[in-house]
Amino acid sequence: MIIIMGRAEVDPDRVEELRPALQAMMRRTFEETGCLSYSLAIEDPGGNGRPAVLSIAERWADDCALKAHFESDHMAEFNRAAEGAIWSIDVKMFDGANERPLALS
Repeated sequence: MIIIMGRAEVDPDRVEELRPALQAMMRRTFEETGCLSYSLAIEDPGGNGRPAVLSIAERWADDCALKAHFESDHMAEFNRAAEGAIWSIDVKMFDGANERPLALS
């Protein structure tokens, strides 16, 4: 399993404009073969000199599924919609070979 975790800083003046593109991309990503979970959330809308912050959390069955996602039409559509709006991005990929349930007690 592949785990993706990240954070992006976005132009706060474009957050509402990007919301439909974010939602469309997530809906289509959920339908992809090999997508185990996918969340791209507006963590902070920004403003007053602060960037908007998006948080990214994804789980993929394997590298092939992730590669197909990056090559998908809906990712290309999202990238076009977000062009110039993303100020910075820090995304990391992890191997999730040792997954187990979280024991809270």
